[in-house]
Amino acid sequence: MSTQFDPVTFAVVKNAMDSIVDEIAYTVIRTARSEIVKDVMDYSAAICDRHGRMVAQAKTIALHLGAIPEAMAALQQRYGNTLQPGDAVIVNDPYEGGMHLPDIFMFVPFFYQGEIEGYCVVICHHTDVGGRVPGSNASDSTEIYQEGLRIPVLKLYEAGKVNETLERIIAQNVRVPDRVLGDLKAQYAASQIGVRELTALFDRYGRDDSRAYLNELLDYAERLTREEIRKWPKGTFHFVDYIDDDGLSPDPIRIEVALTVHEDRVSADYTGSSPQVRAAINSTLSYTKSCTYLSVRCALLGDVPNNAGVFRCIDVHVPEGSVLNPLPPSAVAARALTGYRVFDAMLGALAQVVPHRIPAAGEGGNTVVCLSGKSDEGKPYIIVDMICGAWGGRPASDGIEAITNASQNLSNTPVETLEAQHPVRVEAYELVEDSCGAGQYRGGLGIRRSYRVLAPDALLQLRADRMKFPPYGLAGGTPASPARNVLQHGDELTELPSKVGMTVARNDVVTHIQPGGGGFGDPMDRDWDRIREDVWNHKLTAKYVLEHYKVVVDPHTGAVDHTASEVLRRNALAQAA
Repeated sequence: MSTQFDPVTFAVVKNAMDSIVDEIAYTVIRTARSEIVKDVMDYSAAICDRHGRMVAQAKTIALHLGAIPEAMAALQQRYGNTLQPGDAVIVNDPYEGGMHLPDIFMFVPFFYQGEIEGYCVVICHHTDVGGRVPGSNASDSTEIYQEGLRIPVLKLYEAGKVNETLERIIAQNVRVPDRVLGDLKAQYAASQIGVRELTALFDRYGRDDSRAYLNELLDYAERLTREEIRKWPKGTFHFVDYIDDDGLSPDPIRIEVALTVHEDRVSADYTGSSPQVRAAINSTLSYTKSCTYLSVRCALLGDVPNNAGVFRCIDVHVPEGSVLNPLPPSAVAARALTGYRVFDAMLGALAQVVPHRIPAAGEGGNTVVCLSGKSDEGKPYIIVDMICGAWGGRPASDGIEAITNASQNLSNTPVETLEAQHPVRVEAYELVEDSCGAGQYRGGLGIRRSYRVLAPDALLQLRADRMKFPPYGLAGGTPASPARNVLQHGDELTELPSKVGMTVARNDVVTHIQPGGGGFGDPMDRDWDRIREDVWNHKLTAKYVLEHYKVVVDPHTGAVDHTASEVLRRNALAQAA
């Protein structure tokens, strides 16, 4: 730390910023109307300084936050220094700093003694923003005009008073205006908490010292990041991963990254990735950058602050017109899927740089199951359920199950919430035996989730992946099992593709089976007691451990037959030689 800064005061300011931004996030949870925000927790909060640089972020959706610089630049270009206290600016246009239309950014300026000293930023995924399908998140749209209401950088609040014209336009274009307007009000209310607490911080330390410590927070994160990168091996590290298809064409979509470690910075070049596609899984440039920043941040030691100082050390090159930097009016509603694969590809490259810190691939990102229609009473409903699955095996421990993807901070919607608010019954929510990749440290198990429709015909939109390209293992670990989608209509079972848009009938059952996580390390190095426990706990079958670990386990007692297992392993080694 620079000598002119008191380290105790610096620590107090740093922790205060973390507390304030988390309080903003908690306020969103307490005041939001929709389950996608208050239960699934698909939202984010951050604080930027007077220059628009992110200085603190809440423990929320990490993949959102690296997109803030693009949206902030659009805000500053539109309004400059003309904002007033009580203003709130929103934007969701992916080609004006946003990511996809359901994610509405809100920026509330923080004024101190008549000058802007920062911004409170809240991003929420809204249940619906209009467009051709409920939920506004279809993967089979072909241009952004089909995806919903595009909001350029505009004031929703002016001097504390709502802009009724913009509010009415939003209400008239969405299917559930009470939820959308309610969540927007939650964003505004939470931002006011941030303004209040930032005022108290500036009152305590004064304008000049507060500005200086916020600058130092960014410089401190940059210094720590550069110091760590200096220890990394130098060179260019390549990795390629794939998305199964875009749902309109059977062709796989290539995500290629060349990660170069320089003296004290890294650069990621996505040349070689597929061109933009017809369907809505294109990733905007801001989102691709965000995925890249997050990936590098995950490889750093945990004491590096999460702010824009880290971004200074990362250069990103993405060819224009590619699936990771599409030209308008390309559809982008389901861009999260592509972001997950960018994250997986980046981790695959980073595993060659810092192999002791990087896990095998997780489930491939959450699956979105959207069911919509009208109940028997004629009330419209929209379910946007995001199923969180499994992490890959880690360098020193197994993958985790039934948890958010490592790039997110989401939560699985409680069954009780789904059933209480919508005409649906969840008939399965369970771990899938044998779905993980094998390794010294196995991957987490995938999730099976089944929905029975209890209303007249409903529209099903299902966005999944990893059917053709399962999650990869690392360091000798095996890939996990692939995903599956199944529709039960009466006694008939139909296998569905990974991306689905179709009508389903009353009493139909829609089942999604997520992949598990890939394995890490040689399966032959796995502790036999762990193998026995997995069979006893019905996470793995005796057949699975016989195939992957060459260990004979009694399926009823979990007892290991050491003699038979040793013979199997010797024979396997002899065949391999």
